[in-house]
Amino acid sequence: MKQQTVVVIGGLSGIGRAVAQRAAAEGARVIAVGRRPAPAGWSQEIETASVDITDEAAVERFFSELGALDHLVVTSGPVISSAKLVDLDINAAREAYDVKVFGQMRAAKHAARYIAKTGSITLTSGLLARKAVPGALVKATMNAAIENMGKTLAKELAPVRVNVVSPGMVETGMWGEMPEAERKAMAAQAGSGLPVGRVGQTDDLAQAYWLVMTNGFMTGAVVDVDGGGLL
Repeated sequence: MKQQTVVVIGGLSGIGRAVAQRAAAEGARVIAVGRRPAPAGWSQEIETASVDITDEAAVERFFSELGALDHLVVTSGPVISSAKLVDLDINAAREAYDVKVFGQMRAAKHAARYIAKTGSITLTSGLLARKAVPGALVKATMNAAIENMGKTLAKELAPVRVNVVSPGMVETGMWGEMPEAERKAMAAQAGSGLPVGRVGQTDDLAQAYWLVMTNGFMTGAVVDVDGGGLL
């Protein structure tokens, strides 16, 4: 990864931040992209950029100004609560799709013009793509769309490799704002029902993104990192 350029959209927090830190530690030039400025104490080894992935002009401008890159990782996604169909806020669902599905599509579309033929694009879905849970209609259909997007683009953009990482329950800010004690209690309860006995940590996921970025024989794959949640 030395002398290679890695762009991580969603890279200022959570899973994306762990991916950015892992790539930087391996010697890559890393640009972490998010809607907000970098948090206090940000590593000087990782460049940052502010881009709203619901704004196609902004996404196009970012990649045209950056130029050549080797790997794109997209981890950004909305925080959306569960709701049964009869109670579903369709406008909120539309907004969630605009971030997670169309946001990843925009990023892949404009990165594809500049990415190295030996490079990769890694998208992010989630366990609910293939696990039916009442009240999770929006999350399920968004994630299923991304997994199909990854497989389609793996053929369309070849030889650029396109893969999808599917996280399960991971202890991140995606759970929303809550006191730390409440977060830990929620993590312990959720983890007790998994075969591995715990929820995931961001470093667990970073290993998976690193695998699909660096393994030149992986494309069109959906990599489950869920502690056995699908079981």
